[in-house]
Amino acid sequence: MTEPLILTVAPNGAYKQAADHPALPLTPGQLAADAKRCLDAGAAMLHLHIRDPEGRHSLDAEGYREALRVVHAAVGDALVLQVTSEAAKVYAAPAQMAMVHSVRPEAVSVGLRELDQPGIGAAGLAEFFGWLARERVMTQVILYDLADLLRWQALRADGTVPDAPWFLLFVLGRYSVGQVSSPLDLLPFVQAHGGPEPWAMCAFGATEHACATAAAALGGHVRVGFENNLLLKDGRTAPDNAALVMQSAETARCLGRPLATAQQVRQRFAA
Repeated sequence: MTEPLILTVAPNGAYKQAADHPALPLTPGQLAADAKRCLDAGAAMLHLHIRDPEGRHSLDAEGYREALRVVHAAVGDALVLQVTSEAAKVYAAPAQMAMVHSVRPEAVSVGLRELDQPGIGAAGLAEFFGWLARERVMTQVILYDLADLLRWQALRADGTVPDAPWFLLFVLGRYSVGQVSSPLDLLPFVQAHGGPEPWAMCAFGATEHACATAAAALGGHVRVGFENNLLLKDGRTAPDNAALVMQSAETARCLGRPLATAQQVRQRFAA
């Protein structure tokens, strides 16, 4: 049986503003309405960023709790709500980890290179990832290049990161010139990844859909949305996040991969 494809939407990110696209959701209410549209389009997971009153990236724990409350009121348990711990050039690792401890979300994304810092050390990483595993927080580990993947494998091999149902995210083209992604960027990740963790990809700009198609064809999972891309596969500006989700949902059907539901995602990553 073909593994259901986990389709995640990243609707806003840390940097874009309303001037970048009028449908960019920034407030909890806007996020809730966008989440419902993306759920109807085929998404099973929402990758959530919040902003402060001035529209800047925020990891405020109370702000997260409020956004999660409002979005959950709109979609119930039909979406897995994943908060980001992204630094976005604002936060350092201790503050990022403190937010996760405070909120204790159902799901979180963590950038390995952001946490793997001298001030944290192996003991700090072991404590944090051990806590995530014990608390059964569905954790997606963000890897920006092959070096990140190899570092992850080393941390798993030496026991710093314990056995748990981790989920990897391969980021394509984040550090390329002009931040241009290509489906070929997947190959080093896929060739080097020999572990048990399922993986997804995200990509930047107009090639996002091509990269998503390649990932789905190779057995991976997909994250799309305005955080990284505002364009449809034909180069036109997408009217909203749901249109990007719908493109990947259609591709999954063409490839014979059913779309995962939120309940299937929870079962897949149950400890």
